[in-house]
Amino acid sequence: MTLCEYIEALKGKRVALLGLGVSNRPLARLLADAGIDLTVRDMSTPDKLGEAARELEDRGCKFISGPEYLSGIDADVIFRSPGIMPFEPGIEAAVKNGAVLTSEMEAFFEVCPSRIAAVTGSDGKTTTATVISEILKADGKKVWLGGNIGTPLLDKADLMGPEDVAVVELSSFQLMTMTRSPDMALITNISPNHLDKHRSMEEYVDAKRNIFKNPPKPRITVLNADNELTRSFGKDAGEGVRYFSRRNVVENGAYCENGVIYASLGCKAERLMDARDILIPGEHNVENYLGAFALLYGQVKNESLSAVATSFRGVEHRIELVRELRGVRYYNDSIASSPSRTRAGLRSFDEKVILIAGGKDKGVSFDTLGEEIREHVKVLVLTGLTAEKIEKAARDAGYEGPIIKRDDFKDAVLAASSAAGPGDVVLLSPACTSFDRFKDFAERGEYFKKIVTEL
Repeated sequence: MTLCEYIEALKGKRVALLGLGVSNRPLARLLADAGIDLTVRDMSTPDKLGEAARELEDRGCKFISGPEYLSGIDADVIFRSPGIMPFEPGIEAAVKNGAVLTSEMEAFFEVCPSRIAAVTGSDGKTTTATVISEILKADGKKVWLGGNIGTPLLDKADLMGPEDVAVVELSSFQLMTMTRSPDMALITNISPNHLDKHRSMEEYVDAKRNIFKNPPKPRITVLNADNELTRSFGKDAGEGVRYFSRRNVVENGAYCENGVIYASLGCKAERLMDARDILIPGEHNVENYLGAFALLYGQVKNESLSAVATSFRGVEHRIELVRELRGVRYYNDSIASSPSRTRAGLRSFDEKVILIAGGKDKGVSFDTLGEEIREHVKVLVLTGLTAEKIEKAARDAGYEGPIIKRDDFKDAVLAASSAAGPGDVVLLSPACTSFDRFKDFAERGEYFKKIVTEL
């Protein structure tokens, strides 16, 4: 089915769009331009939603706003924003009454003429998806990178060809209701995350599993052999399962042994490169590359794999070097919205760091982060709603270093700078979401960079 055919099939139906966020805006324009009977439901009013809402109103789109925006949904087809959970009572009632629940990403899977490589996981999925796209481009492929990474792809489907590759990052929220699998699937790892939205850890894990369990099964499914949960998926993932490991040899996939990265298919291993030559720092980035190598090995030239690893500088807001000032290096790791992500960031540095952490609680434990703080943090600077919880976890784990608490985010950054001397690293790696103060992690990271560049 083409995109035009998909839109044509919606004519004569009542369509509801839940949430006018980034992922739904191109879809909303497509539907409005086609004359679809479209109602946008969003907590915010059209005035607050800005120009995008005004353009849709000019095209005849209806809006329902406010706290009850999910009540009384009267539609034949519902497009759900990833941040709106499918078990909301208003959505469940509409589905019970016969509405079809879908999403922008699910529609893209229906109409995409290209091969799809999809990446999910608790940590590392953005970097891994980006690395995969960079390797494919280095190998001469035309690549479309999008999904949860921030770029909707549905409105671009008609520009894609069968020889292209769409590389998509998928969140657990997107995967919950997916009914198709990609051509290639990769799960970086799974650890407790988003438990403020998911009803249980089991639901979160099942969402991740959804990347490979729908027909048709992926031609290749890559799993992290070092992560107990992802490793256990192997028995259900069908044929074409590959693994990656930083600790052990694997028969099919990619692994690191004695500082050397190898790839293997059918037990025949081939040396690819030295792990120390990967440009972006951290053991977790070695794992990200191992996952990408496991997925692409045998499909691209080996030179394309190593060329990207030795030249790619990383993704913004992911252990991004902002500047060095008076011998102090400042790193922006704002993407680290979970304790596991911050633990990985701390392990990226040989020296103890001055850590800025805290934000909105996601309902996960900070106990293991406390242990990492004890081992890797010189000065702990806390801000945001979780400051007290992180402080307790650090002290309970035996951390004896200084703890500085500041209510204001800028004051926290300035306090970290004041505590730093030549040779120190100041790392923003919050271990929490940004939603107590910022619209997303990117805005938080940009503000951090602004403060640092003005020091």
